[in-house]
Amino acid sequence: MKVICTTSRLLLREWTAEADFQWFYELNEDPLVVQYTGDAPFVSKEAAYQFLSQYDQYEQYGMGRWAVALKDQPDTVLGWCGLKYHPDSDQVDVGYRFFRRYWGNGYATEAAKASIDYGFYHLGLPTIYAHAMKNNIASIKVLEKIGMSYWKNSIMEGQEAVLYKIER
Repeated sequence: MKVICTTSRLLLREWTAEADFQWFYELNEDPLVVQYTGDAPFVSKEAAYQFLSQYDQYEQYGMGRWAVALKDQPDTVLGWCGLKYHPDSDQVDVGYRFFRRYWGNGYATEAAKASIDYGFYHLGLPTIYAHAMKNNIASIKVLEKIGMSYWKNSIMEGQEAVLYKIER
């Protein structure tokens, strides 16, 4: 288990297929969790395992989405958060997804802030972006809490979206 960073309450670590496919599958099974993502649930646990086993962002780009766990209970995974490089636009975005039972506790804000700090201070990124569906008010509030600023409107997965960014 490679820990990327920690906060006062959380640890962010690389995920592995063997350790993480079960919770990863369950996270995407909740229709409220994925309602603003454009992602469909996995068709099976094996599909979640395959996705994770083929995930190459860490090797290719030195960053990726990371499992978010409680620092004092590292086996308690809350969801994921992290950075993703988009080669088509040469941009890095911060994203997050948490089990509904952990919503409203500030975990997304804390993990996203830690991810941005990691991107700026360990990876030397000059700018980090984020997008949210226009109706995803909770996610937009997180982006604003972590210091991101509205950049422009967009279309994502056929729906109205907003793009945010933050510069080092």
